[in-house]
Amino acid sequence: MLVELGLVEQRYEAVREVLDGASVTAVARRYGVARQTLHQWLRRYGDGNGLGGLADRSSRPASCPHQMPAVVEARVVAMRAAHPAWGPSTILWHLEREGFSPVPGRSSVYRALVRHGLVAAEKRRRKRSDYRRWERGRSMELWQMDIVGRFYLADGTELSAVTGIDDHSRFCVSARLVVRATARPVCEALALAMRAHGVPEAILTDNGKVFTARFGRGPGPVLFDRICAENGVRHLLTAPYSPTTTGKVERFHKTLRAGWGRPNERVFATLAQAQASLDAWVLEYNTARPHQSIGNRPPIERFALVAGPVPVLEVDESDTAPARVSTRSRQDRPAGVSRWVDQHGQISLAGFSYRAGPTFAGEHVEVVVVAGVVEIWHHGVLVASHAQRLRADQLDRLQRPERAPLTRRARDATAGLTVTRIADGDGVVSFAATPYRAGRAWARCNIDVTIVAGSVQLSVDGKVIRVHSIRHDRARELGAFANPKGRPRRTKPA
Repeated sequence: MLVELGLVEQRYEAVREVLDGASVTAVARRYGVARQTLHQWLRRYGDGNGLGGLADRSSRPASCPHQMPAVVEARVVAMRAAHPAWGPSTILWHLEREGFSPVPGRSSVYRALVRHGLVAAEKRRRKRSDYRRWERGRSMELWQMDIVGRFYLADGTELSAVTGIDDHSRFCVSARLVVRATARPVCEALALAMRAHGVPEAILTDNGKVFTARFGRGPGPVLFDRICAENGVRHLLTAPYSPTTTGKVERFHKTLRAGWGRPNERVFATLAQAQASLDAWVLEYNTARPHQSIGNRPPIERFALVAGPVPVLEVDESDTAPARVSTRSRQDRPAGVSRWVDQHGQISLAGFSYRAGPTFAGEHVEVVVVAGVVEIWHHGVLVASHAQRLRADQLDRLQRPERAPLTRRARDATAGLTVTRIADGDGVVSFAATPYRAGRAWARCNIDVTIVAGSVQLSVDGKVIRVHSIRHDRARELGAFANPKGRPRRTKPA
């Protein structure tokens, strides 16, 4: 009769065979285990544990050197209990500020919150790389505005908030509570934001009736559109059913509801009390709260880099009169230095690289430094702005009085055998069947091409505009110099 042996009994039989003189290799082969496993059974059996030593044991390590200390975990739990809207990243930022070392990872903080039942474990959402992210290059270039509701007073009155954030800095420019989000209250919120922070270049909204007459029955334009047009603001609209286009202000709504809406639901008796509390929350959001998408810095640090003149906005009480903005005259920007944008869209200034964009590769730009901001101008248009970077031995420049930057004079062209070529629409000339780029600024212009040592010199009116290393076949130079004005143009027969 066959008898089924348990796992411990089988291990015991193997151990007993070895103790009776059998070979470890032969017994291990017969039982289908490694020799090391059989030696482990022998060691555990011989430690005085007997049959109990042959039972399965937990593989959990006795200790974990990198486990979060109990003090840090208690502080994480206390932070979450005091601020239910704080997530793992925000808690981690505050732990760094409080001087905890070493600081645990974000996933460790998340697992600690799950263990204590402070957050519910959720399935991992889509990766950030799956989304197409975009951001304007500087503050006041674009505002995103929207309306969010379902905020309640103590008597059950529902309020809505007219919200707006700066696309580049995430600075909240508007958070105005209204009883009814009709055209007049929404436009008054826009006027208040413009009076406090200035006039943006563009405003992005959805297709709500208070923002546009795009899908309305009326002839239009609505008051919001008229205010934008009168003040020179481009009003951009999202595609229908595309809330991700205004994703930044939608994400702000989630933060607003978690950080201020839920804790203060049905708490305030009047609209004025609720607005005062909201203003205090917005002040903390702009000046103290870290924002993950801008490197865990408060939004005001980005927004203040290009702070301009404060306008004075006046709104007429009639629905037909648009708002007018009067601003102080902008002083002419100081003279800058000239730079060529390399093939990667970068320029070099004081040993640091700044991005202008691949669109301007090979183009001539002007670089101006104003109050710690590096501005890159192309044909009078500001194309990029960056915070100025300095080395450790240059930090004293921040305390030096500003002086007028030196203007560089283009050097004279070196004399030599020269031919003239006409640049094409992309600013490229052809010499010895090889293209050489001069830049789009010189498109359709006559450019002098000179061979100087081992380089090709391009000049206009005796001033050097570009120098390239020789890439053409030197044997073809004779034919190129034989046509100093280029090949004669073919004339079409009449």
